[in-house]
Amino acid sequence: MLKYKYKTLLFLFFISLLTTNCKIAEYTPQTSFRQIPSAFDGRKDTTNFASIDWRTYFADAMLNSLIDTALQNNLDLAIALQRIEMSRSQVRFAKGLGLPFVSSAVNTGQRRFGKYTMDGIGNFDTNFSTNIDENQKIPEHLPDYYLGLQSAWEVDIWGKLKSVKKAALTRYLASIEGKNFIITNLIAEIGNFYYELLALDNELEIIQKTIILQEKALGIVRVQKQAGVTNELAVQQFEAQVLNFKGLEFELKQQIIIFENRINFLLGRFPQPIKRDSLSFSKVIPSQVSAGIPSQLLRNRPDIRQAEFELVATKADVYAAQAAFYPSLNIVAGLGFQTFNAQFLLSPASIAYSLLGGLSAPLINRSAIKARFEFAKAAQLEALYNYQKSIVNGYTEVYNQLITINNLNQIYTLKSKEVEVFTNAIETSATLFNTGRATYLEVIITQANALHAKIGLAEVKKRQFNAFIDIYRALGGGWK
Repeated sequence: MLKYKYKTLLFLFFISLLTTNCKIAEYTPQTSFRQIPSAFDGRKDTTNFASIDWRTYFADAMLNSLIDTALQNNLDLAIALQRIEMSRSQVRFAKGLGLPFVSSAVNTGQRRFGKYTMDGIGNFDTNFSTNIDENQKIPEHLPDYYLGLQSAWEVDIWGKLKSVKKAALTRYLASIEGKNFIITNLIAEIGNFYYELLALDNELEIIQKTIILQEKALGIVRVQKQAGVTNELAVQQFEAQVLNFKGLEFELKQQIIIFENRINFLLGRFPQPIKRDSLSFSKVIPSQVSAGIPSQLLRNRPDIRQAEFELVATKADVYAAQAAFYPSLNIVAGLGFQTFNAQFLLSPASIAYSLLGGLSAPLINRSAIKARFEFAKAAQLEALYNYQKSIVNGYTEVYNQLITINNLNQIYTLKSKEVEVFTNAIETSATLFNTGRATYLEVIITQANALHAKIGLAEVKKRQFNAFIDIYRALGGGWK
C-alpha cells in the first residue's frame, strides 16, 4: 500500500512539472496608437476618387492600353504572384500540421544479441520451451520484417497549431494586398511617365517652332547687316541663340527616349517607340478632387491593409510561441505485419499494432523557446509600428497632394498670364527692332524669356497631371 502511494505521488510530481509555467500571461504590446484624423484639411465629403476604375479615371485609350499590357507582363507583378503562391503553400502546410501524419513503412533488419545479455539469455531459454512449435524458435541471427502503416499526431490542445495556421493564412492575405499595392503603384508610374512624355513632346514642339522663328530672324538680321543697319555682333548673337535652341532640341529627344524605355521596362519589353495621344496633354484637369474621409484609407490602400494583416499574423506568432511552453500531447500508432520469419509475414498471426500517447514539456534549457517568444514579441511590436507608420504615411500623402493640386492650379493661372505677356512682348520687340527703337539684345532676351515661360507652363501642366495621378494612388485607387 505504501509502495502504491509512493508511485502515485511520483506520478503527480511529474505531472506538476509538466504543467509548471503553463499559465503565461497573455502578451499585449504597450504602445500608444495614433488615431487617424477625421478629415483632410477640413474636408468631410465621403465621395472618393479611389472607387473609380482606372480606365474611367484616365480616359485615354492609348494610356489604358499600355496599362493593360503592363498588368499582363510586368516582372514585379509576376514576382508578387509567385509570392502569393508561396504563401498559399504555407497555408496548406500549416493546415497539414494539425492532421495525423500517416506513412507506409516497409522495414527489414537483423540483429544478434550477446549471450550474456538479458535478451540473449531470454531468447536462448525460449527455444527450450515446450509451448512453441519449431517455426517460433528464435534464431541466433534474428531478422526483423515489418510491413504496415505508422502514424504520428500532435493533438492541438492549446491551439498552437491553429495559431500557426492563422499566421500563415493572414500572411497569404497580406501577400495579396502586396500584389494589389504593386498594381496601384504600377498604374500610377505608367501614368506619370506617360504624361512626362506628353510634356516633353509639347516642349519639343515649342522648341522646334522657336527654332523656325529664330532662323527667320537670323535671316532678317543678315539682310540688315548687308544693308548696314546692324553689325556682325548682332548676327553672331542671333546665330548663337539658334544653335542653343537646337542643342535643347537634342536634349529633349534624349529625354523622350529615356522615358519611353522606362515605360517599356514596366511593360516587360525591350526598347521601342511608345504610342501616345498628344491631344491628351491639352485636356482640362479637374480643379477639385474628391478625397473622401481618412478612415476610407484603411479599406482602400493595399499597403495599410497589408500592414494590418502582418500585425494579425505576428499576434498569432506570439500565441504559438507562448504555447511552446505548454505540454504537448503526442500520439504515435502503428498497424501492420511483423515477423522474424519471412514466410509468415502476411499471416494473420503476424499482425502487430502499437499505440502510445504522452505529454511532454520543456523543463530544463528552455532558452531556445524563450528566445523564440522574445523574437515573436519584438516582431509584433515592429508590425504594430509599421501599421501605424503606413496609416500616417497614407494620410500625409493624400494631404500633400490636395495642397499640391490647389497650389498648382494657382501657379498654372499665373504662368498662363506670363506666357501671354511674353508672346505679346515678342511681337512688340520685333516691331521696335525693325524700326530701330530696340536693340537686338532686347529681342533675344525677350524671345528667351518667352521660351522659358512656355516650357515652364508645360512643366506646370505636367505636374498637374502627376498630382492628379498621385492623389489617385494615395487614396488607394487602381487595384480594384
